[in-house]
Amino acid sequence: MPHSGPLGTSPPEQRPTSPTGLPDAPAPAAPDRQITPTARHFLAALHPPVTIPGPPTQPPQTAASALPDTSEVAAVGSPVTATPDATATGSALQRILRGPTGPGTTSLSVASRFTPTLPDPPPPTPAEPAAGQAVPGLYYHPVPEPDPVRVEEVSRRIKAWAEEEVQLYPEEWEGQFDGFSVGRYMVACHPDAPTVDHLMLATRLMVAENAVDDCYCEDHGGSPVGLGGRLLLAHTALDHFHTTAQYTPEWRESLTSDAPRRAYHSAMDYFVRAATDSQADRYRHDMARLHMGYLAEAAWAQTDHVPQVWEYLAMRQFNNFRPCPTITDTVGGYELPADLHARPDMQRVIALAGNATTIVNDLYSYTKELNSPGRHLNLPVVIAEREQLSARDAYLKAVEVHNELQHAFEAAAADLAEACPLPPVLRFLKGVAAWVDGNHDWHRTNTYRYTLPDFW
Repeated sequence: MPHSGPLGTSPPEQRPTSPTGLPDAPAPAAPDRQITPTARHFLAALHPPVTIPGPPTQPPQTAASALPDTSEVAAVGSPVTATPDATATGSALQRILRGPTGPGTTSLSVASRFTPTLPDPPPPTPAEPAAGQAVPGLYYHPVPEPDPVRVEEVSRRIKAWAEEEVQLYPEEWEGQFDGFSVGRYMVACHPDAPTVDHLMLATRLMVAENAVDDCYCEDHGGSPVGLGGRLLLAHTALDHFHTTAQYTPEWRESLTSDAPRRAYHSAMDYFVRAATDSQADRYRHDMARLHMGYLAEAAWAQTDHVPQVWEYLAMRQFNNFRPCPTITDTVGGYELPADLHARPDMQRVIALAGNATTIVNDLYSYTKELNSPGRHLNLPVVIAEREQLSARDAYLKAVEVHNELQHAFEAAAADLAEACPLPPVLRFLKGVAAWVDGNHDWHRTNTYRYTLPDFW
């Protein structure tokens, strides 16, 4: 077991203390607060240069490859290269996150209110690049190899939680749990997490969400029949049931009645102890969105309905990864105030991030789902049936849909950074972008779960 002291972690499973929340009302800007003068190169600052092994082969010419190129956007499937402007912008962004400096400005530092004082960690041990090929033609940003010390420690802790605290799975599912590689996933998605304890907040919730999906909806006994009742009762583990004294004990007992509810209840308990009330309620709201998406997909399965492409994409805006990047500030140890999170332009950024990352899942899990019993709806399957395209052409079109969504996400993030260049906004945007990139990297490298179709 690695020693996690250099990472600045607290003892195993100690809950992080709740970050100091900002008031919901927007605070007036201090006269000397530094802000970003321009967001022209904001996106370039989010993506440091990274080289990954084995660049994917060039796909056939498609509309996706004809997308306009700019100095701020990497070529499809190739590493991002830094420019002097990007380097300068990165420094500017760091200055913004630190806040103003000089005599008398300590109280104005936003970042210092959110981030615990920690010793500088030693450089992480270099890790061997993970295997895996990106979908040819997919627009994405490579990420550095996740810190192997953190990956190992998160993997150890989450397995102990799953086995000892919530009895999540029977022994015969252990290989599938290990193959999920959730430690690598969460470390890659949350590079600004100050401690392993903060990473564990996201990791438990991720594992609990997947337990509900597998056991209620899909692989391990799931069924669309009766799904609504199961989801509603599980949701009370996140959004507690308030009733009379006579019926409360029965509800409390129900929270331990199956693995998904035990996982939801435990993961949410850890989360609310570290999050502000606003952050916890935000997460509950996004989980209700997720469950509504599950129900729409289940209804189509029961009626054997293949939706129109736009209907499928609408369902995927709810049945998607949104609850994961929306907690990036809690995992980072700070808070994006409720009024800033609720801005329509912030909501558009979060929605586009969830939509793009979910189509990434459709593309990488395509072969896995085709080899599973029954018909699984995913974007290539829906496009093929509704637009009368071959499987290959439908898959390539789904790549184009992803690329357009990813570009739209990045443009919306840059626009918001320019319109509202406050430190918590910029840090949150950076965290969401890191989650999007880390999510792709996990899909690309998880060769236990995913293989690409032979379309090239």
